Order: sequence, then C-alpha cells, then structure tokens
Amino acid sequence: MAMPSASTDHVARLAVERVIEARVHGRYLVRAAAGAGSAGLLVGFHGYAEDAAIHLNALSAIPDIDLWLIVSVQALHPFYTKNQTVVANWMTRQDREHAIVDNVEYIGSVLEAVRTEYGVRRPLVFAGFSQGGAMAYRAAARYPSDALIILASDVPPDILAATPVSLPPVLIGRGTNDQWYTETRHAADLEALSALNVGVESCVFDGGHEWGEPFYAAAARHLRDVLVRSTHGLEHKTSVDET
Repeated sequence: MAMPSASTDHVARLAVERVIEARVHGRYLVRAAAGAGSAGLLVGFHGYAEDAAIHLNALSAIPDIDLWLIVSVQALHPFYTKNQTVVANWMTRQDREHAIVDNVEYIGSVLEAVRTEYGVRRPLVFAGFSQGGAMAYRAAARYPSDALIILASDVPPDILAATPVSLPPVLIGRGTNDQWYTETRHAADLEALSALNVGVESCVFDGGHEWGEPFYAAAARHLRDVLVRSTHGLEHKTSVDET
C-alpha cells in the first residue's frame, strides 16, 4: 500500500499542538563536607552534554571546598553520545518556557530533599557552567541564596526581563579563548548586572570554554567571602564591585 506523499512540514501545519504536564524523575549527587558538619551548601548545574558526576568533580576541585556540602544536579533530559555515554541537557528552544518552569521547580525539590536529609540550609551558593549557568541564575532568582558562581555562561534573557529580580553577588568567569562565551557577551553581562545593582566580580583567565586554575582560585575566594558574611550575620551586597 502506497504511503501518502505529503511533506512533513505540510502535516505539521495541519496539526494542533498541545502541551501536557508529565512526571519525570531527576538525579543528583551529594558530596558531604569533611568533619561533623557543613559550613554551607553549594548547589551546581553542569553544562550541555555533561552529567552530574562531571560537574561534581569540577566543584570538588575548588580549593578549601571540604567545608561545603556539594550537590551536583543532573538535567532532566538525558541522551546518548556517539560512544554511548549517558549525558544530559537542560532544555532546547522547543517548549522552552515550560522547561524553565519544570527545571526551577525541580531545583526546589532538590533543595527541599537535601535540606531534609542533611539539615544544611544557609549559606547557599548556586554554581553553573555553560548551559548550567543559566539554571544557576534562575535558581538564585527564585530561591534566596548568598552567592552565584558562573563560568562561561551569559545571563538568560528571562532573568533580565523579570521585574523585579534580586540576585546575590556574582562571580563570572571567562576564558580568553572561549569562542562561545565571547568578550562581547561577557561585557554585556557585566553591564546588565550592574543595571540590576548586583555585586559582580569578573575573572578572565587564559583558557577556553573550560574550568581554569585562576577561576578555581576566584571561586574559593568567593566562597570564603560568603562564610565571612555569614559569620558576621551580613546580608549579601547590593552595590556593584569594580571589575
């Protein structure tokens, strides 16, 4: 029996699109702090085609990180690489607005579960690399936190469009040879965050779209500042630091 010859585009134009909520399960990795207790909670989000283990390894390499309870959250959309390794993706342009809502609520569920199991609530720092950086910004805009650590990722447009939006102090890292997170994007982010009265520290280092030793050192300083403010009962800064 011959199949209809209609093109895919033609069939799509005739279709009526609907979106329905569906339950899925996410996974996250936890690395407990050294000693009896944790000084704070560091929650991170990996980049495109990575997984929670890759990001946990990166966060664990930050100097003096043993004081922190680390949570590495894996994106809800896994897929196979060419060598059959399972990696994940936070979202695509299709149904993007729905994915943002799902992801932000997912982060809230992870926070609730971790706090229930480990009893650590504040200080709370969100971190993100590449595509995961956008999720860190969204998490900080939704859930009260004390700092942001962002590497190779621009501020998502939905955060810049939100009114009002309150973000904690941000460390932004960029490798000089990063062809995706360019110097132009980096400068635009610094300007946009300044307009939102967000405290910003910029770390530009010799490298590409990757973690670099200078950024690790800057992240350690950023976390130490959080602990100092927490010890003295200070709220996060709202003025913009010169970078």
